[in-house]
Amino acid sequence: MAVSVYDEVDDERYQTSATRRPYYRRLSKTFGGRAVVSLFTSFTYDVELEHDDCDSLLNVLHQTDLRKGLVLLINSPGGDILAAERIVNICRSYSGTSDYWALVPGRAKSAATIVCLGASKIIMAPSSELGPVDPQVTLREDGVTKYFSAVGLVQGYRDLFGKAVATTGSLEPYIQQLARYDDREINKYEAWIALSESVAIKVLSTGIMNNIDEAEIKRKVGIFLEPKAGTQDHGRAISAREAEACGLNVEEIDLKSPGWKLMYDLYYRADAYVSSRVSKLFESENEAFYESRPKKRS
Repeated sequence: MAVSVYDEVDDERYQTSATRRPYYRRLSKTFGGRAVVSLFTSFTYDVELEHDDCDSLLNVLHQTDLRKGLVLLINSPGGDILAAERIVNICRSYSGTSDYWALVPGRAKSAATIVCLGASKIIMAPSSELGPVDPQVTLREDGVTKYFSAVGLVQGYRDLFGKAVATTGSLEPYIQQLARYDDREINKYEAWIALSESVAIKVLSTGIMNNIDEAEIKRKVGIFLEPKAGTQDHGRAISAREAEACGLNVEEIDLKSPGWKLMYDLYYRADAYVSSRVSKLFESENEAFYESRPKKRS
């Protein structure tokens, strides 16, 4: 009877980087000698991509032979958009080919999608997920933590304000609702939205879409920038075929291929590690940095 990767990882519940090392070597061979480096941040613990992660990744890349290029195995719910932009620049700078491939067996969402947009090729399975890059806002209301789309908050405020200006009836209902907004915060959210769009277009215009003007890039990748363009929700998946339809260089892996089994075996092990032992992992065949576990996501 064949042993599943689940059973193997269960047997390896106290796995270390040495457990995963052979998978990096074997994967590198399938990619023509390009070094494979993992960037994982947990979906279980309350963490996100941030600037300190750039230094952790840089340390791993510095200790890795990247003369034949880089494949970044990434799995993350996202985080700081500027940290993502910096990761793109670091990967391009350190790779011996001045580009990198993004390998997404699972989920690379929000700011992690930005990292993928900066790649010259995105390798995905039919079940893999990218996501919209519009910024999200965390607010504390009535003692409860709530999550909102910055686009939704700005649009809601503008719609209410417009109705209040246009009404010939009582202003009281609109005043009550507008009291929940702060115009200074709305201006900040608008700046975040513009920044997210700017970073996404920049990493594409300096990479895989360098022969296309910025207005055309914005049109092509609208599904990533604007929820109303198709996803309707920040958490909704953008598949390999949808990403390819935007003009991105996407390679979709055959789930029955030996290459996919090898990718999945490493992905599952690394994901199990950041779901139980640590919260972040930056790793290559020879080097590893990780972050201990904070509290779990609520």
